[in-house]
Amino acid sequence: MLKEALDGQVTVVYNAIAVSIQIQVEPVGRWFEAFLKRRNRNVSASFQELEEEEEESEESEDEEFQLEEYPLLKTLDPKDWKNQDHYAVLGLAHMRWKATQKQIKAAHKAMVLKHHPDKRKAAGEQIIEGDNDYFTCITKAIETLSDPVRRRAFDSVDPTFENTVPSKTEAKENFFPSFTAVFDRNARWSIKKHVPKLGGSDATFEEVDNFYSFWYNFDSWREFSYLDEEEKEKAECRDERRWIEKQNRASRAQRKKEEMNRIRGLVDTAYSLDPRIKRFKDEEKARKESEKKAKVEAKKREQEEKDKARQAELDAARLAKEKEEEEAKQAALLVKKEKDVQKKAIKKERQKLRTTCKNCNYFASNEMDSVKMLEEVEKLCDRLELVSLQALNEVLGAGNKDESKAALEKQVQEVNTRIQRERDAEVQAQQAARAAEQASAGGGAESRSWNQEDLQLLIKAVNLFPAGTNARWEVIANYMNLHSSSSHKRTAKDVINKAKNLQKLDPHQKEEINKKAFEKFKKEHTCAATEVDNAVPSERFDTPADSSATPWTTEEQKLLEQALKTFPVSTAERWEKIAGAVPGRNKKDCMRRYKELVEMVKAKKAAQEQTAGKTKK
Repeated sequence: MLKEALDGQVTVVYNAIAVSIQIQVEPVGRWFEAFLKRRNRNVSASFQELEEEEEESEESEDEEFQLEEYPLLKTLDPKDWKNQDHYAVLGLAHMRWKATQKQIKAAHKAMVLKHHPDKRKAAGEQIIEGDNDYFTCITKAIETLSDPVRRRAFDSVDPTFENTVPSKTEAKENFFPSFTAVFDRNARWSIKKHVPKLGGSDATFEEVDNFYSFWYNFDSWREFSYLDEEEKEKAECRDERRWIEKQNRASRAQRKKEEMNRIRGLVDTAYSLDPRIKRFKDEEKARKESEKKAKVEAKKREQEEKDKARQAELDAARLAKEKEEEEAKQAALLVKKEKDVQKKAIKKERQKLRTTCKNCNYFASNEMDSVKMLEEVEKLCDRLELVSLQALNEVLGAGNKDESKAALEKQVQEVNTRIQRERDAEVQAQQAARAAEQASAGGGAESRSWNQEDLQLLIKAVNLFPAGTNARWEVIANYMNLHSSSSHKRTAKDVINKAKNLQKLDPHQKEEINKKAFEKFKKEHTCAATEVDNAVPSERFDTPADSSATPWTTEEQKLLEQALKTFPVSTAERWEKIAGAVPGRNKKDCMRRYKELVEMVKAKKAAQEQTAGKTKK
């Protein structure tokens, strides 16, 4: 409730009051537990009464256990109490480390009531005064087992614990029962409370893997301080106490290491003999093999698909190429037909021109003019194109004799004028070439001199490098500079000018130069070799004096090239088969011609490479 505002006071609202919220609360704790017990039992006892009732029930349960009398109790030496079995002394040998503190206290109480010196003395037994009585062993037992730290140390070296590991022979015959008991015994040393079980043959891979992972990473609480040979409390000084502690730590570490090696050996032995591990490995191997096989098959299918696709592409390319070749062939045939038609047309028009002029006596009045006009008509036939011939024939066929004569003379004059212009241009070009040659050579007559060997080499190079060769005249000049014995270096212009001069020579002079060149070639190739290689004639061979010097025709050359392709190097008796494929030629003729071709190709390549090198520079 809010107080009423006094006079002069102002009521101010700072914030609205929140709505109340109902919250459910669950009661917990020992009081709530007592409430539930009272409700279940339909009684109205207090919490304290229920606790006392529970303690009484626990004490009654503790009193129910039976003690086993240790027959050697009275013979124990109190001075050797550390080597005694404390559980057996208190009558708990059958319970040992599973005994609770209440059971230990109850056992000690029972032993005191029975073996206390006062009780025995009252019963008339003679008692040895001091600590030499065996009751001292009972006192040491309760002191050790009632202290959690000292009890843990004693349990770590429990003399009744069996450290043995089943042998391989025993484990193979009865694996699961043998190793289940061993792992259950050693599970008491685990710091972690929930220790996985070994399981049976039907355990899954996850369960087996979890079991061995736990034991391979086993963390043991077992320690060996109870076996210390020296007690640091007995040391006389601090240095001696430190030395005792150091010795004890070293011995404990060594025993701990041996214990972990024992556990590791146990796990390794079980893992190597476990039939489930072998089954899992076989299943994993089979799975990997199946996956590998599936991958190989998938890769094989992929490769087959790629091969099919590639084959399809090759087939498509082949069909396209065949189609293109067929189209090119048809186009070539069409062009050939057109050329043939044009040739026939030109031939027809030329014949027509000749016939017309012949019927008109070449439009001449005497025999000398007729012969002269005949030469002019032949010149027209050689020079005029098809259109010009047709136009001239139309004029000659349509007009009278005078008009035809005038048209013929006009056409002759035009052709002669054209020929004269070409000759003048050629003369000017030759003059310019001579001037350039004189300027480059310094006007010396020695640089322009051509001997018989140079002329023969020039003719050979012109035939070796036909028209269409890249940088033909530079290649010919390089070829001559490589093979000429003369000291003069020929340029492309020198070669061009001399080739033109040779074209103007009389045919008899050309034949004589060619004949001398052939005689020189024959003279150079008169040396012989002892044997000829079956694959390639790499050595020189005999040229008999009566051997045929007949030049190779184009048809023979084609047959030789085809035979060289048909019979490769690995063919037995290759040159006999090649000679059989070329009619009229023997084995040595074919080998000689092959060597000439090889030398020509090598010379040609050398000249072209040298020209290419100069061009790059």
